[in-house]
Amino acid sequence: MAEPVRVRRLTDQEGQRLQQIVRRGSTSSVRYRRAMMLLASAGGNRVPVIAQLVQADEDTVRNVIHRFNEIGLACLDPRWTGGRPRLLSDDDEDFVIQTATTRPTKLGQPFTRWSIRKLATCLRKVHGRVIRIGREALRCLLARRGITFQRTKTWKESPDPERDAKLDCIEYVLERFPDRVFAFDEFGPLGIRPAAGACWAAAGHPERQPATYHRTHGVRYFHGCYSIGDDTLWGVNRRKKGAANTLAALRSIRAARPDGAPIYVILDNLSAHKGDTIRRWVRENRVELCFTPTYASWANPIEAHFGPLRQFTIANSNHRARSRCEKGIRWGGRARTAA
Repeated sequence: MAEPVRVRRLTDQEGQRLQQIVRRGSTSSVRYRRAMMLLASAGGNRVPVIAQLVQADEDTVRNVIHRFNEIGLACLDPRWTGGRPRLLSDDDEDFVIQTATTRPTKLGQPFTRWSIRKLATCLRKVHGRVIRIGREALRCLLARRGITFQRTKTWKESPDPERDAKLDCIEYVLERFPDRVFAFDEFGPLGIRPAAGACWAAAGHPERQPATYHRTHGVRYFHGCYSIGDDTLWGVNRRKKGAANTLAALRSIRAARPDGAPIYVILDNLSAHKGDTIRRWVRENRVELCFTPTYASWANPIEAHFGPLRQFTIANSNHRARSRCEKGIRWGGRARTAA
């Protein structure tokens, strides 16, 4: 029996980048869908589940996963074909990229940053090697080679000494006990305000939401639970994070598997997830907590589902609607009846 198709173990930078694209969205729908496929596969989801999540063919999902295993995050960008023949050789393009990634002051230019216009002008005046390229063609070349104009940013690499051991534990339970593995995480803050979305409507008559200028309702945090085996997501909105809300979520997960068999819950290292009360309850109810490494929350399978939740559920929602917690609806139960 062939092994299921799955992405290789992500690095911290790859996991954080995929998580950023899925949570914040992308200007390209192709990049957004492919990032969702990869993050879902890294979380232990099988190809049929991922195909249903992104509404794509299973072969498409497999091709994206195989492509990522070969070339990494470069697989997110579509490879368009066609167009006029190239006027620059590979050697010329390498020279352009080398010039663009070199500080102008090192090349004797009286400025510190390149613009498209300055770079194109400089390439025409290089002694012994004149490269004539228009500004738009130069911009496309830089984009194709992954060179963009951006500010210097910081990044985090997991300093957790048990990083590999924790990832091995998560992969082990996902492969051996998928029907008894659950994931939990908080998603937010969610502002109680109009969220702009998109929908089909008559020309000149867009859907409208009531505006608010005073944030008197505060924010909410969605406490989500995801069943790996059943591919089911549920949760409830809370005013804040805390050990009590985490314990309520764990009880909801335990109730989803009432046969008393051991279950495994994947969650991050938030302090509200590690209280003495929670650890005591976990021991008494045959629940094992599988913590993700520090700065590696992308290893949580529920992360792949928070992006669609924001785009298809929260976006274009009515900020005046009361949340589940305000209606008194308990975890996995019915509305409270009046005494």
